[in-house]
Amino acid sequence: MKPVILAEKPSQAKAYADAFSVKRHEGYIEILPSPIFPEGAFITWGIGHLVELKEPKAYDPKWNRWSLASLPILPERYEFQVAKGKSKQFTIVKKLIKSTDTVINACDVDREGSNIFYSIYNQTGARGKNIKRLWINSLEIDEVRKGFANLQNNQKDLLMYEEARARQISDWLVGMNASRLYSLLLKEQGIQDVFPIGRVQSPTLYLIYQRHMEIENFVSEPFYEIEAVFTAEHGSYKGKTKAKEPKREIIQALLAKHGIQPNSPGIVTSVVTQDKRIPPPQLHSLSTLQATANRLWKISPANVLKTMQGLYEKKLVTYPRTDSRHITPNEFAYIVGQVEDYQRLINQPFPIASRSPKKRYVDSSKVQEHYAIIPTKKIPSPSVLAKLSPMERNLYEEIVRTTLGMFHTDYLYTETKVTTDVNGLLFFTTGKTEVDKGWKALFVRSSNEKEKEEPTLPPLTENEQVSSKIEIKEGKTTPPKPYTEGQLIAMMKTCGKLIEDKGEIEILKEVEGLGTEATRSGIIETLKKHSYIQVTKNIVSITDKGRVLCQAIEGNLLSSPSMTAKWENYLRKIGNGEGSQDRFLGSIAKFIYSLINETPSQLKNKNITIKLPPREPSSKYARFKLEPIAPCPRCGQGSIVARKNFYGCTNYKNGCTQTFNGFFLKKKITPSQIKLLCTKGMTNIIKGFEAENGQKFDAKLALEEGKVKLEFK
Repeated sequence: MKPVILAEKPSQAKAYADAFSVKRHEGYIEILPSPIFPEGAFITWGIGHLVELKEPKAYDPKWNRWSLASLPILPERYEFQVAKGKSKQFTIVKKLIKSTDTVINACDVDREGSNIFYSIYNQTGARGKNIKRLWINSLEIDEVRKGFANLQNNQKDLLMYEEARARQISDWLVGMNASRLYSLLLKEQGIQDVFPIGRVQSPTLYLIYQRHMEIENFVSEPFYEIEAVFTAEHGSYKGKTKAKEPKREIIQALLAKHGIQPNSPGIVTSVVTQDKRIPPPQLHSLSTLQATANRLWKISPANVLKTMQGLYEKKLVTYPRTDSRHITPNEFAYIVGQVEDYQRLINQPFPIASRSPKKRYVDSSKVQEHYAIIPTKKIPSPSVLAKLSPMERNLYEEIVRTTLGMFHTDYLYTETKVTTDVNGLLFFTTGKTEVDKGWKALFVRSSNEKEKEEPTLPPLTENEQVSSKIEIKEGKTTPPKPYTEGQLIAMMKTCGKLIEDKGEIEILKEVEGLGTEATRSGIIETLKKHSYIQVTKNIVSITDKGRVLCQAIEGNLLSSPSMTAKWENYLRKIGNGEGSQDRFLGSIAKFIYSLINETPSQLKNKNITIKLPPREPSSKYARFKLEPIAPCPRCGQGSIVARKNFYGCTNYKNGCTQTFNGFFLKKKITPSQIKLLCTKGMTNIIKGFEAENGQKFDAKLALEEGKVKLEFK
């Protein structure tokens, strides 16, 4: 029997197919016989998740209606279903898997990839198949062939699936129960809205809220310092005392104590020079790349991931959803072999400092599922580079430059610390002189991105007399700044420093904070989608709706990274074969029971004063503005309004059946065109209709007896 290869999505399947001679069919690709597959093989694919958890109402009708009395939602067993709109592809996958004895999991090499594969496989009802795992980090043809020639068993894969399934169900339980609980309890307090809650998104939102409150409650206070401009034989320099006081009088008293006038002379008592070096930066993980790209080009983390996925599928970079910043000797070998080619890509040749691997970058012990993001062996031609979008080009070059940094010299500079004595009061100055740009030559930034360099000092000698211009400088304390999207990614990764329990800090450090490399940008997008946060000019701010939820969950585990620390610790045990999914879900059930029992009294004691604007009508079309487009041409009583994928009459409950499809021959029909149909009976000429044979043409639309027809006159 021909083995069946299941990819996560069509683009991934196509990348695998590029490594073989193939025939294409609807919903799958046939690999012709080859040395790797002597009998041939079939490649088919999901469309991401073909299978999803069933809705609560599928288990019990009482869970269809939101009510406190129906909580908790805790099914005895968890059931899955084919996702809406994906049954056609699932049927193709099911038929292929049922007809073979060997199935190859070729989904992404991470927990979610394992989850997608096994949820689809189990839903097909297949049993007893020989399951193998494709484990690669690059979609290059050589790597794909090598991976299929060296398939792994599914022992590790199954554990990753168990962990991912436990995470999926627990997130579903928390979301279904906590979202209903808080939405209903807040409704009792007159706050009409739906408040989706998530195991990771809620503590992330709370950290944003904490920063917002720090800024809001910050009281700026003045402070006073003493600053001097000294003039020596070979030039001038600035110095500052360590005194920083809230009142000018204290500073004035200090100056008087030392008998200092605005022009009191000084003497250089110490000049200490130290050579320093900064090694090239480590290679990029996804989160460091997201933070860098957001800082440099204001790209959202979600767009960075999407763009990197595109570059991965173009076979230009390695697997992007990685938390590692190291590679193994295998990757280093091909990089060092092509280092001059990578230099030519960015038009920056430099002498190679060393061709030997360094532990800072090459360390197999620091690589688990995936290694750091690096360029693939494929050297793109100038024409391929020219076709990349500006965002793709920026990210690709950032990866190339960071990788080339391994072979460059350290950045060298000299730091000089000067102490100047004025009547016994010491002034301190630090200066920096660049000696060798080294790896920094690879990263020529725009002027607004250049570092704040410490000043260059004139040549100074100990015991040198200097003249002075001394004055009191007034400043004000400033509040912390709101997060940018890039800083939010970094904050989610390092939030362990915000909790007190040392054990939990260590766990959060090990699991890298809130979320995973692959999910953090999605969590931020979810917070936007739920209207909990807004991002304006890259600055993240919390909305009134977000503030309401944070005030409501304040003080319990839903607001704390501690919950994620505890959960992640046990989930990792499941992934290592040391934990039980049933035990974990049992602890989640206990948490939900305690939440339902304790939250009502907790919320009664909270004074949530924020008022939210009234919600739009609660219906399946609530998110669409039901503004009248035109009077209904059929009944004359209702109005034609825009629905999700069509236009319809508001008088439908009284029997009016007038509707208009949102698309006609693959052309989207606009509200203004619907208005012309309803009021004039005909539109203007519309360009770009497409016939079944693919031929495009222009025509008018006419309304006859409630039906839309083409008009060519």
